[in-house]
Amino acid sequence: MRSDPDYGKKLITYLGPRSPVTESYRVLRTNLQFLGLDRPLKSMVITSAAPGEGKTLTAANLAIAIAQGGDRVLVVDADLRRPAVHRVFDLPNRPGLTNVLVGGTSLDSAIQETNIGGLQVLTSGPIPPNPAELLASKAMRDLLAELGERFDMVLVDSPPALPVTDALVLGRSVDGVLMVITAASTPYQVVQRACDALTRVQARILGVVLSQVRMDGSLDYYYYYYYGKQPGRRKRS
Repeated sequence: MRSDPDYGKKLITYLGPRSPVTESYRVLRTNLQFLGLDRPLKSMVITSAAPGEGKTLTAANLAIAIAQGGDRVLVVDADLRRPAVHRVFDLPNRPGLTNVLVGGTSLDSAIQETNIGGLQVLTSGPIPPNPAELLASKAMRDLLAELGERFDMVLVDSPPALPVTDALVLGRSVDGVLMVITAASTPYQVVQRACDALTRVQARILGVVLSQVRMDGSLDYYYYYYYGKQPGRRKRS
């Protein structure tokens, strides 16, 4: 897989399979599996409260972790305002979701393969003049239902929940919503407003992923110790 200078190199679950961050995504994968024991969890929206919190990279890395576990996974770029999934995976952006929704392209023609076994991508396609209306359409609901039958997990990257209604619309058509929040940066009130908005449309909030968390040496030590690798000892003065 070729790496986009800004995004592809941050696919840590692909490039660094032994990284502590990759292990964190595996833990997230396991937690989501437990959430689906009593209530099916085959599709979810990945969103954030505000722009720039890392939702797209979270969706991509989580998708890779799930695919590495043996499931068939599809990442759908439903951010029809600022799409980025195609840049993350270094794929052409068309044909994509919007082409399928307006009937110009078949679903099979729009879904693209990646170099990661079990992982496929449906990019956004051309940016439409009416994103919210398109995502709220019956065609979109039918498409999500079909994808749920074809894949073990469908991860939908959507715009942030507060600036526009797209995530709220999508949240009603999937099995759950995962919020990505920047650690020690996003105000609590902003997160609360986003969660309240999702709750009002009866979206199932699965949980929160903290992005841009600063790793300290203790986590590195735990990782190396757990895998039988001693960290370098400090020299005595």
